[in-house]
Amino acid sequence: MWHLLSPVRTAAAGVAATLERVGLADVAERPAGVLSHGQKQWLEIGMLLVQEPKLLLLDEPVAGMSPQERLDTGALLHELAGEHTVVVIEHDMAFLRRFAHTVTVLHEGKVISEGSVDKVQSDPIVREVYLGRSRDERSGAVKEPAGSGGRRGKG
Repeated sequence: MWHLLSPVRTAAAGVAATLERVGLADVAERPAGVLSHGQKQWLEIGMLLVQEPKLLLLDEPVAGMSPQERLDTGALLHELAGEHTVVVIEHDMAFLRRFAHTVTVLHEGKVISEGSVDKVQSDPIVREVYLGRSRDERSGAVKEPAGSGGRRGKG
């Protein structure tokens, strides 16, 4: 009869280890509803981890988190990247600058840039797609500085 209980013990040990790993061991007895927003995100990550996935796909995992929770989440994801493929969909460039290895920018389902955060932020195609261009830039016209009256070199 005791052998029937061993999977439960194994599962409980795995859950305890995962709670420790995601930083929730000290709040393990609390209902999920009373956890902070960041702790709820870590709980969701932990729920994924106990399933032993090869790939973690996370959509804006730090949205709404405090600055410290963002740092802790970034450190956790960086650690997990050593054992799992971690793909994060994120618009927060400061977070990506600190934690991302490679950034891929998609537009309409196609890769338009890939590399470091600096590389993709300076990519003219990314800038055009996400920031747009003024009418003058599209037409090739150059705007004169305000108050110059279009005259240069006259004083």
